[in-house]
Amino acid sequence: MKTNTGWTAIASLVLMGGLACAQAAETQRLRIVGGLAGVNQYTRQEEPFWSKELPKLTGGKVSAEIVPFDRAGIRGQEMLRLMQLGVVPFGTALLNLSATQEPVFGAPDLAGLNPDMKSVRRTVVAFRPYLEKTLRERGIELLAVYAYPAQVVFCNKPFTSLADLANRRTRTSSPPQADLIEALGGVPVQTGFADIMANMKSGNIECAITGTMSGNTIGLHEVTSHVHSMAINWGLSIFGANAAAWNALPPDVRKVLRDELPKLEQAIWAEAERETGEGIACNTGNSICAEGRRGRMVEVKASPTDDARRRTIFVGTVLARWVHRCGPSCAEVWNRTIGPVVGFEAKVK
Repeated sequence: MKTNTGWTAIASLVLMGGLACAQAAETQRLRIVGGLAGVNQYTRQEEPFWSKELPKLTGGKVSAEIVPFDRAGIRGQEMLRLMQLGVVPFGTALLNLSATQEPVFGAPDLAGLNPDMKSVRRTVVAFRPYLEKTLRERGIELLAVYAYPAQVVFCNKPFTSLADLANRRTRTSSPPQADLIEALGGVPVQTGFADIMANMKSGNIECAITGTMSGNTIGLHEVTSHVHSMAINWGLSIFGANAAAWNALPPDVRKVLRDELPKLEQAIWAEAERETGEGIACNTGNSICAEGRRGRMVEVKASPTDDARRRTIFVGTVLARWVHRCGPSCAEVWNRTIGPVVGFEAKVK
C-alpha cells in the first residue's frame, strides 16, 4: 500500500513538473531596450507597459525585461545598427543620435523646425511613412514614435528675444542646434547633459538648451534667470524590432503589440506635452507646479519677431547645412515628405 502511494505521489510530481515545463515553454520572454533612464517617459510609461501591462494583455503568454539604453552599455549612435543585426531584438533609438550615422533620420527634429507640439505632431505624420518604409528595407519594423518634452533655452543673464543670444556661449547637443546658435551670433558649446551644471557654474557657458523639466531636475533654475518657451527641438525617438525577431512572434502576440503600442505612443506624447508646460511652470514658480521644484525664473515668450527669425535661420542655415551634410537624396526626401507640410523647400547648391 505504501509502495503504491509512493509511486502515485511520484507520478503526480512528474505530471505537475511536466505541466510546469509546458507552461514555461509557452511563455515568451522579450528583451527590450528602452529610452533614457530616469525620465518620466521611461519610468511612468515604457517600463510599466512592458513589465506589468504586457503580461496581463497576453494572459501570461508573454513577459518582458526592459532596460534603458543608457544603462545597457549601448551607444545611442549604434542602436539602429544593433537592431538591424538582431543584437538588440527590440529597441528604442533617439533619432538625433541615429542621425550621426543616418543623417536623413534627423529630418523631423531639426533645430528650429517645430516650435510647438502642434508643429512636431504634424511633421512626424508627414515623415512617418518614409521612416517606416526605410527602416523595413533595413530589417527593422517600426512600431512606435515617441517624443520627449521640448528642448528650450535657459540663460543666466536677462534676455528678451532670440536675438539677445548673440555672443553668448550656449550649450548644444547636436550639429543642427549648433547651426541655429551660430546663426543667431552665439557661440555653440557641445556639452553632455551631465556636464551642464558644472559648465554653467564655472562660467564656461552662459546659456543651455535642454528640456524644460530636465533642466529643473538638475537645478538649472537655481543658476539661471531666464527661460525661452519656444521649443528648439523635441528629442524624437523610435521604437522598433529586428524583422526576424518580430516575425518569429506568434500572430496573436504581434496583434496585441500592434493594438497596444499606439496607445503607449499616445500616452508618451501626452506626457511630453504635459511635462513641457510643467517644466516652464516650475522654473518660473507658477502655483500649478506640482512635481518639480519652484524657481523664480522669467519666462521669455516667443514674439512674432522671434518666430520670423526662427523661420529665416531654419531655411537659410539649419536646413541648408543639413542638406549639405546629408546630400541631394536627403533634399529629395525632405521635399516630398516634410517640405510641403511646413512650406520650406530644401535646395541643393
